[in-house]
Amino acid sequence: MAFEQGLSGLSAAAKNLDVIGNNVANVNTVGFKQSAAHFADIYATAGGLVGGTTPGIGVQVSAITQSFAQGSLTATSNPLDLAINGSGFFRLSDNGAINFSRNGQFHLDKTGYIVNDNGNRLTGFPAGPEGILPTASPTDLLISQADVTPKPTSAIAATVGLDSRAAAITTTFNPTDSTTYNFATSTSVYDSLGNSHALAMYFVPNGPNAQGKNTWNVYATNDGTAINGTNPVGKVTFGSDGLIDTTSTTLPFNVTTPISGGATTPLALTLDMTGSTQFGTSSGVNQLTQNGFTSGRLSSYSVSNDGVILGRYTNGQTKPLAQVALANFTSPEGLASLGNNVWAESFKSGPPLVGPPGTASLGALQSGTVEESNVDLTAQLVDMITAQRNYQANAQTIKTQDALMQTLVNLR
Repeated sequence: MAFEQGLSGLSAAAKNLDVIGNNVANVNTVGFKQSAAHFADIYATAGGLVGGTTPGIGVQVSAITQSFAQGSLTATSNPLDLAINGSGFFRLSDNGAINFSRNGQFHLDKTGYIVNDNGNRLTGFPAGPEGILPTASPTDLLISQADVTPKPTSAIAATVGLDSRAAAITTTFNPTDSTTYNFATSTSVYDSLGNSHALAMYFVPNGPNAQGKNTWNVYATNDGTAINGTNPVGKVTFGSDGLIDTTSTTLPFNVTTPISGGATTPLALTLDMTGSTQFGTSSGVNQLTQNGFTSGRLSSYSVSNDGVILGRYTNGQTKPLAQVALANFTSPEGLASLGNNVWAESFKSGPPLVGPPGTASLGALQSGTVEESNVDLTAQLVDMITAQRNYQANAQTIKTQDALMQTLVNLR
């Protein structure tokens, strides 16, 4: 019987060395999870019963399990290198077949899809036309290289501080004559083709009105041409507290100016001066914004902790392009390993639980980072020594049984 026990021990020890050797071989494999061999004893049974004096007949490998403990994170220079800090797996599409991985070494292929080294596509939630990220049905992620279309300016917000000490100006407004206004500021606005135009605003004090409140005329020019000619585009009145008197001032002002060059004309926008003040200090602009922009090309992109891929464009705009999807399982140890750093769903793992990073049980993403193998090389080398000793010990039982058999053969 010792031959059978020894042989099973040799087989189990060899299988254990195979597992340890595989761990050591993949110590530098990104996203690799180390495995461990589990053993079980073997008994010969009669009618399902084992007697108290029945010796076992050896050992068997009952399972080889993987440890999904977190590996250490290492920084890289590639923004599409992604690491999961916590639980979860990247959801990949291999020509429609879905598999899962912890290896986040991704790049763009020639068509703009985010792929790993084996050409499997990363899946997630593409952004809609308004940048909304639906999270219902993950699909292959494509980074569009299309230009951002221009957005014509439709609103200007100007917060200015005007000088209450300024004397009233009664001469006709002339944008080329600085004596006909007290203060001026300008901003770029954009037409439907993305062409930039210089829209300037001029502020002319009128002095107190019939109620004793200071009033200012607001004039505007587009590319140097006066809008409304010598008439103001609006009038703002301030109370004794230096704030806009909303009972006699209607905001925002509507401004319409003709546009040439084939763009939609006229360009209609609003000028909102809400928040402007009039105090005894020199006039100045506190805030000046507009909501239009010219066309732009994708210049770079980044991935946030919640998996949102944010595109940056040459016109200074940013917009979400997509969101990476992660998946988790009730029993990750039940996943079927396919090699090439990927696993497949199995009956033992349960169905995937898919969602954005940082939600439910899913970990957060770190861009420009990869997760190293979780193999503890020192521990593996110690385990290798132990497995080697086990192999030698089982070989010794066979040698001893052989010696006993030889003694019996030699009996006369």
